[in-house]
Amino acid sequence: MVSQPDLSVNIGGLKIKNPVITASGTFGYGNELIPFYDPSLLGVIIVKGLSIQPMPGNPPPRIIETPCGLLNAIGLANIGIETFIEEKLPSLVKIKTPIITNIYGHSIKEYAEMAKRIESVDRIAAIEINISCPNVEKGGMAFGTDPDAAARVTDQVVKNTTKPVIVKLTPNVTDVSIIAKAVESAGAQAISVTNTFLGMAVDVATRQPKLTNIIGGLSGPAIKPMALYLVHKVVTNVKIPVIGVGGIMDYQDALEFIIVGASAIQVGTANFINPKTAIDIVRDLTDYCLKEKVSNINQIIGSLKTNGENYEKSGDKKNK
Repeated sequence: MVSQPDLSVNIGGLKIKNPVITASGTFGYGNELIPFYDPSLLGVIIVKGLSIQPMPGNPPPRIIETPCGLLNAIGLANIGIETFIEEKLPSLVKIKTPIITNIYGHSIKEYAEMAKRIESVDRIAAIEINISCPNVEKGGMAFGTDPDAAARVTDQVVKNTTKPVIVKLTPNVTDVSIIAKAVESAGAQAISVTNTFLGMAVDVATRQPKLTNIIGGLSGPAIKPMALYLVHKVVTNVKIPVIGVGGIMDYQDALEFIIVGASAIQVGTANFINPKTAIDIVRDLTDYCLKEKVSNINQIIGSLKTNGENYEKSGDKKNK
């Protein structure tokens, strides 16, 4: 009898049964896709981003399909952390896989307060910090574009929880590795790479932006090559686990991220196309490991071959 491959990985102290995670904002509050399959089969579920107070988000239209992608300007609409804990979390008890909350705030104090409220909730296994939101104390600049601000947010969350802290980076910076090293130094146990790329779309008939917010975040297959590069760049600059995010549509996409060094991956926009994408990837990764005689998926993580040459630590150029 052929033994099943071990797909379990460790993400900042959180051991999960397989490396397939649902990306925040694409899996609702954790139970919306139960009619399609058992979410317990996934490695982790990350729920929709949460804030201290409920947020209505941006007015519609706030989602636009683009070639090979999706532009969204949802505006982080959510029900708030307390309503989630009281009304949504109880329904997730039967899901036998870790639940991670993605959090955001408009000040460092708000991030710290969110961590405090989550700390006492046993069902929440870890916290993912969204640092792509505007810092109202600095005129709307995103926390994730400034190493010091990103580090300070991370530090305050880490100090107010014993749960693993994952920081989700924005790609909209000159050098993502600088931000990655800053949050690692501040105590992050893992890093998610990457959030959406800024973009826009215009209606040529009306000459108006297709999104009410004008600018949105681009996700989907269009960003995969860029996201893959950013994962590679971060992996070569930090020692903590990296979770690959961006345009993953099937197990082959997932493997690309794993081979360049991601310890796990997140499935996002693909959930809107095929709600069963994440579970299909779990199945196909198992089949791949069986076919390739890989007994443990950790054997594949960081197995990138470069024709006998190694990339420099910066991840930008090959050694000469």
